[in-house]
Amino acid sequence: MTEEKKKGKMTVEEAGRLGGERTSETHGSEFYSEIGRKGGKIGGPKGGQRVRELIREGKEHEEE
Repeated sequence: MTEEKKKGKMTVEEAGRLGGERTSETHGSEFYSEIGRKGGKIGGPKGGQRVRELIREGKEHEEE
């Protein structure tokens, strides 16, 4: 057992894993499907369009 475990401390990785497992137990897979859909609607194609605009602007600036 590591020194951290003896003291009762937890790594960020362990905390994230345990939190994800707990969320999965309490909300189920439908929860993850729903938040994925919501995220897709919010970030969706607009995010990709903005990146393309920034790349185009950067290339134009380099040509000057």
